[in-house]
Amino acid sequence: MEKLVSLCQRRGFIFPSSDIYGGLSGCWDYGPVGVELKRNIKETWWRSVIQERDDMVGLDTSILMNRRVWEASGHVERMVDPLVECRNCHQRWRADELAESKCPACGGDLTEERMFNVMFKTFAGPVEEEANTVYLRPETAQGMFVNFMNVVNTSRKRLPFGIAQIGKSFRNEITTGNFIFRSREFEQMEIEYFVKPGTDEEWFEYWLEERLKWYVKYGIKREHLDIDEHPKEKLAHYAKRCCDITYNFPMGWAELEGVANRSDFDLKQHSAASGKALTYHDSDSKEHIVPFVIEPSAGVDRGILAFLCDAYDEEPDKDDIRVLFRFHPDLAPVKVAVLPLSKKENLAALARDVYGGLRSCFTTQYDDTQSIGRRYRRQDEIGTPLCVTVDFQSLEDNRVTIRDRDTMNQIRVPIAELATTLAAKLAGEDLFILPPGGEIWKVEKEG
Repeated sequence: MEKLVSLCQRRGFIFPSSDIYGGLSGCWDYGPVGVELKRNIKETWWRSVIQERDDMVGLDTSILMNRRVWEASGHVERMVDPLVECRNCHQRWRADELAESKCPACGGDLTEERMFNVMFKTFAGPVEEEANTVYLRPETAQGMFVNFMNVVNTSRKRLPFGIAQIGKSFRNEITTGNFIFRSREFEQMEIEYFVKPGTDEEWFEYWLEERLKWYVKYGIKREHLDIDEHPKEKLAHYAKRCCDITYNFPMGWAELEGVANRSDFDLKQHSAASGKALTYHDSDSKEHIVPFVIEPSAGVDRGILAFLCDAYDEEPDKDDIRVLFRFHPDLAPVKVAVLPLSKKENLAALARDVYGGLRSCFTTQYDDTQSIGRRYRRQDEIGTPLCVTVDFQSLEDNRVTIRDRDTMNQIRVPIAELATTLAAKLAGEDLFILPPGGEIWKVEKEG
């Protein structure tokens, strides 16, 4: 993990929040490269669950909600973790994550457990009194449940259908750690999929498989994923069944995404507390029913960590070690880098023209600093799939060299065919299936 954290900071993926003031535990900032990776992960998820389906709609709900939402959902009473404190150094720990009943920091004795509510509390308006208490949402799900009738009435979807959203959530974790795995501010990608009672187990299995396939499609090795079924005695208060999709992180197997059968718990709770019927009129049975809900809930930040871990690679390269991220092209923060062999004016002008022509098609970087070998290594370390080298021969033949990240093989193509060739390569076409007019180029030493 140390190598990964160091590389992420050095290459602009992720920084400690408020770093110049010593940081803030459990909070992270995404840098110029990391923000693109994060955006790409969210966009591929959104495309797969919304844009490529006709049974899903999107939503973007408020972080702050009426406190009664959280009372009805059970979060005020039940969103608690067991807390213990060291009698010697006074550090506080989550009791259910300790291997032994001693302080991990100093070995001191611990207090008895007490329950700690992890929701952040604040106040709406200028008066700090109990009546004005609001919470930073600890999950995005409740915003979708309380909007159930709004979605039914405006989208005219028939069961089964789903609501999805991406948004920030907040939990005042007792202990944070393992880089971005456990944070106090994090982002979620959640689906609430509404089904007829009696079909819920079938849909639970469907979504569990769909979510596994999504991670594999975008580059995570199947052997690095597993399914952990929650025993009935450890199910959350709202759950009929729950499975975690786990990933083999550097610190061990841990939850990447949860898939829960929430039954009709949430809709019934909010219906009872609000006095508003949250039901669906079934045109076949002519009855109003309360749907069951299947919830695939993914953490964006945990997803980023998993994709970083799985894409990270080291390989021998002559007398050195080449470090790279083998990101799926759809996730790669930068798709193409344009690298002029020299800063000389005539070559730089051509390279800038090439760069300008590609920017509207791909997320593209221009880099003319240091040797071509060092620039290749920089692009490898941020996972750029393809580099375009503009050399002095380009001035004569209007061709450039495309270099592949994973194989370091190169191909020389006409500038006029460059954008279409790059698009084909990023879509997965074999680098050595040549476009019209292309030629295989000798692989030179990357010095």
